[in-house]
Amino acid sequence: MEILAQIIFWGSVLGLAHTYLFYPLLMRALALGKQPNQVRFAPDDPELPAVSVLMSVYNEERVIARKLESLKALNYPGDKMRIYIGSDCSNDRTETVIRDFITQNPGLDIRFHPFSQRRGKPPVINDLAHLALESGKAHGSDRAQNHVFLLTDASVMLEPDTLYRLVRHFKNSRIGVVDAHMRGTGLREEGISRSEARYLDGEVRLKHHESLAWGMMIGPFGGCYALRASLFEPVPPNSLVDDFWLVFRVLEKGYAAVNDLEAICYEGATHRVADEYRRKKRIAAGSFQNLSRFRRWVLPPFTRLGFAFFSHKVLRWFGGFFLLAVALSLMTLAGVNHFYRSVFWLLFAAAVIVLTLNFLQNQLKTKPFTLVKNLAYFAAMNIALIDGFFKWLRGIRGNTWQRTTRE
Repeated sequence: MEILAQIIFWGSVLGLAHTYLFYPLLMRALALGKQPNQVRFAPDDPELPAVSVLMSVYNEERVIARKLESLKALNYPGDKMRIYIGSDCSNDRTETVIRDFITQNPGLDIRFHPFSQRRGKPPVINDLAHLALESGKAHGSDRAQNHVFLLTDASVMLEPDTLYRLVRHFKNSRIGVVDAHMRGTGLREEGISRSEARYLDGEVRLKHHESLAWGMMIGPFGGCYALRASLFEPVPPNSLVDDFWLVFRVLEKGYAAVNDLEAICYEGATHRVADEYRRKKRIAAGSFQNLSRFRRWVLPPFTRLGFAFFSHKVLRWFGGFFLLAVALSLMTLAGVNHFYRSVFWLLFAAAVIVLTLNFLQNQLKTKPFTLVKNLAYFAAMNIALIDGFFKWLRGIRGNTWQRTTRE
C-alpha cells in the first residue's frame, strides 16, 4: 500500500509539473530562433481569400451592436467579406438590433438567419458554414478554393487589422488554422479577472511557442480564429467545445495550426467565481468529450501530435484529479513516513492560509494578495474540471449555453 501511494503521489506531481512547467519550457526552447510564417498575402494582394464570417448569437443585446461595428471597421476588401449571423432563438432584443444594423448599413454583405428552435452554437455554425460553402461554389471554383472562415463570438471585439493579419497566412498552403491573440478588458483588483488574465497570457505564450516549434497549436481561443473553409467539417451533435474539435481535425489531416500575436482581439473579463466556474465546468465536459473522440492520439502519445495533445491538454484536464490524488496519497503516507508527513502538514497549512486570506480579503474588500488570488483561482478551476468530468460521464444531452456575465 505504501509503495502504491508513493507511485500515485509522485506520478500526480510529475503530471502537474509536466503540463504546467516542463512542457511550456520545452516548447519555449524549441521555438528559440524560429520565425513565424513568412509566406503571406500582402494587404493589397488581389489574391486575398474570400472571407465568410460565421457568428452564432444568443441573447447578446448588450454587445451585438458593438460587435457589428467592430466587423464594419475591419480593414479588408468589402467585396471579399460576407457576414453570416445565426440567432439561436434569442428572446431579447438581439435580433431587432441586428435587423436595424443591416437596414442602416446596406453596403455590408450580411446574411442573417434567425432560427426558431434553440439548438446550441455548433448546429448554428454548421448551418452557416453550409450556406457559406454553397455560396462560394456558386461564385466559381476559384472562390470556393480560396475561401476562409472567420469564426467569432459576439462578445469578442476585433482591431481593424485583425482579420487581414489572420487571413494573410493562408498563402502558405500548409496552414489550415490561424488563431488570434485574445486580450481581456475591464480587469479589476477584486474578483478573478486578473487571475484569469494571467492564465490566458500563459496560454497565449504557450500556443505561440507551439506554433513556432511544430506548427501544432493545440486548440484556439474559440472567440476569434480563422479556418481554411475547405477543411471545415460539421461539428458532431451535442458537442460542447466545437472550436477544439474543428482545429484538431485540421491537425489530424496534417495541416498546421498557428497563432499570430499581431492579430489582436478583446473580450470583457469575468469577475465572479460562480460565472467562471460554470463556464469552466462546461468547457471541461466538452474537453473530456473530445478526449474520447481523439483518444487514439494519446494511446500511447508517441507521435508529435499525440505528445503535444497529451502534454498541453490531457494532463491539464486531469489536473483536478492529480491534486486530489496528491492529497489522498499524502494522507496515507503521513502515518508511515516522516518526509511525507511533513509535506502533508506543510500543504495543509498552506491551503488553510490561502482559504482564510482569500475569504478575509473578499469580505473586508482589502487590497488582494496576488499569490493568494491566483492559488484560489487555480484550485477553483481544477475543481470545475472534476465537476465537468462527471457531467460528461453522466452523458451530454444538449449543447445550449448560458451567456457568461462579462465586463
